[in-house]
This record gives sequence, C-alpha cells and structure tokens, in this order.
Amino acid sequence: MNWNDLRFFLAVAAAGSLSGAGQQLGVNTTTVLRRVASLEDDLGARLFERERTGYRLTAAGEKLVEALEPVDRRLSALPRDFAAAGEGAEGTVRLAAGEVVASSLLAPELAAFRRDHPGLELEILTDPRLASVGPAPRIGNPLKDVDVALRLARPTQGDMLMRKVGDMAYGLYATPTYLDKHGRPSGMAAIAGHDLIGFPKSETPLGPVWWFSRAEKSARVALRSSSVLARAEAARQGLGLAALPCILGDADADLERVFGPDDIGSLEMWLMARNDLAQLAHVRAVMEFVVDAVKRHRARLEGRDHEVRELPPRIRSNH
Repeated sequence: MNWNDLRFFLAVAAAGSLSGAGQQLGVNTTTVLRRVASLEDDLGARLFERERTGYRLTAAGEKLVEALEPVDRRLSALPRDFAAAGEGAEGTVRLAAGEVVASSLLAPELAAFRRDHPGLELEILTDPRLASVGPAPRIGNPLKDVDVALRLARPTQGDMLMRKVGDMAYGLYATPTYLDKHGRPSGMAAIAGHDLIGFPKSETPLGPVWWFSRAEKSARVALRSSSVLARAEAARQGLGLAALPCILGDADADLERVFGPDDIGSLEMWLMARNDLAQLAHVRAVMEFVVDAVKRHRARLEGRDHEVRELPPRIRSNH
C-alpha cells in the first residue's frame, strides 16, 4: 500500500468530490482518481459510491475514515504543537468562527486583546460549517487545522474540550419600505402572503430553522441561503422578511425587527478545543478571550439590547 494514497482518500472524503480534493491538494482530478483507485485495489474494497452529486463513502470507506481520523488529526497538529513548545502565553493561535461571530462579536474586542497579549498572534478563520445548524461534520473536522473553534451547534467529536458559552438569538427583519407595502405581521398566522428569506432545506430544524420551516407553509420563500450576510443584504433590498441573528439585525439601521427571539428562537454557541492544546497558555488565553467576549455582549447576542434601545427616553433616563 502507498501511504500517500491515504491522503488523497481523506481529501475526497472531506470534499465529497474529485475536484474539491484536487483543489485542496493542488493536483488535477485525474491524479486524485488514480490515487483513490490504487488504494481501492490495494485494499480490495470499494471506498466510494460515484453519484451524480459527488462521491459518497461506502461502509468500507466509513470504516477507513474512522481508523485514519485520529492519525490525521495528530499529524495535522504537529507543526502547531512544535511551534507552541515552551512559548508560554505567546505564539500563534488559529480560531475558527462563523462570519457574524467573527465580525460582530470578536472583532470589536480585538484591540483590548492585543493590548493584553502583545506577543500572541491571533488568526481568525471564518468557516461556514461552524455557522450551519446541525452536528459538526465528522469528516473534515473543523479542529483539524485550527486550535479553537466557536460553533453554533453542540459538537459531536471526541477528544475535545467542549463548553457551551451562550446563545445566539434570532429575529425576523425587514425594511420599513417592505413593511409599509406588505404590512407588519403580528404573529405566525399573519405571515401568509409574505415573502421569506431563510435557510436551506438541508439545515437541521432547530430554533430559527424550525420556525422558518413552519412559516414557509403559508408564505412565499423569496430566498434560501446558508450565508447570513446574503440574507441580510437581500432584506435590505426589500426582498422580504429575513431570519437573522439579533446581534446583526438589531444593529442594522436599514432594518426593523418584526419578531424577536421569543418567536423565532436561538442557537447554542459552543467553544471547542483539542484537549491537549487547551493546556497551552496561549490557547487558553484565546479561549478566555472568547468566553469574556460572549459575556460582555450577551445582551446583544440574546436580543435584549434591542429592548433597552426601544424604551421611551423617560424610562431610559431613570435607569
């Protein structure tokens, strides 16, 4: 067996296609196909089902992934582990988060973090898998190439430190122009006839996704997108009522909140780190930074900041 073929197998398993694996490895699809076929010949087993939509693992492929994943994680982490040796609270930490979490929650706190940790270099990678609703993918583990991750669903992988740090509340938003034209719905029953901007059908029906799946039975779906920024921009263009995180929607001067989290729901926020890396001082510093950021912005995350801003001036001044 050529051990290098295993690298090609894992890339196809993660990408679900030859082209995706080729882009990841920097080779053409013919090379990927040849290496996977060579591995299947060596093992005497079919590892993938070739389908119209891509490559799906067979039972034998699933078994091989299960055997290879721990080794793959350790090998991928070796450069970071050696770089971290003896660094104390200095070094480079790679933090993965969804786009809204990165821009609306973490970015405003970076100046203070930099002052407190001048010797620590933080890389924030926006990973769309971390913003999706549902279990984190076992293949293509989001902790494979990063040290810390903040995900909007409870993780399922083992060998990790996992901690729920908060909730991200969702609301329904639209422009004043849209509401003037179509009316402001007062509840689920009044959604009929409205245009909705929400989630792909593949999302797990939790919180706001579950609400959207019920609402679309009587309303028109104008757009489905896994990109929260695309949904927000579509709402700004007057396309319809958009399901958005309150931390984003409440801060948008072009949008009005129609329903809040009591109606739409929330998603759990989970902090993840590999158990061994979580013992390193510079990784712990980043984990504490994330936890503190969530605490400081909890009212915005939970949609309660909107309630404070909506109070009449007289009531606000008394508090």
